[in-house]
Amino acid sequence: MSFSLTSKDIRDGHRLPEAQVLNGMGYSGGNTSPHLAWSGAPAGTRSFVVTCYDPDAPTGSGWWHWVVANIPAETRELPTGAGGTNGALPSGALQTRTDFGSEGYGGAAPPPGPAHRYIFTVHALKVDTLELDANASPALVGFMVHMNTLGKAEIVTVYGAS
Repeated sequence: MSFSLTSKDIRDGHRLPEAQVLNGMGYSGGNTSPHLAWSGAPAGTRSFVVTCYDPDAPTGSGWWHWVVANIPAETRELPTGAGGTNGALPSGALQTRTDFGSEGYGGAAPPPGPAHRYIFTVHALKVDTLELDANASPALVGFMVHMNTLGKAEIVTVYGAS
């Protein structure tokens, strides 16, 4: 069985629904993190990290919209809205700072121009936890994830002008 990521809210290769778009910066979306479910994690998986990244943001380094670390190995899904202030994250999971400057899900808000890709990824890790706090930068989390990844699964959506 291969490692895969699915969702009740978003579909690979399709437009990101308004529910997952930012409510701010000229957008009036729902700013709600999508439901994500995964299966087929690699043998030896001891925890997961979930991220949402826009590689097309005009920053030179993309834009991190969501980072959740230390998701316990027995977890197989996050419900819709888990990335909110009162979201239902598993015990021990930690949302860290995004490029919006705070923890939690921040929806799509691309500047005018071509559509952007939003890559939702679940990373299977070989460690129980990453030594982080909520102020950890996405770059630090990314470094630690890449040092400990056993596998990953993705859903890529798009949003913006077509």
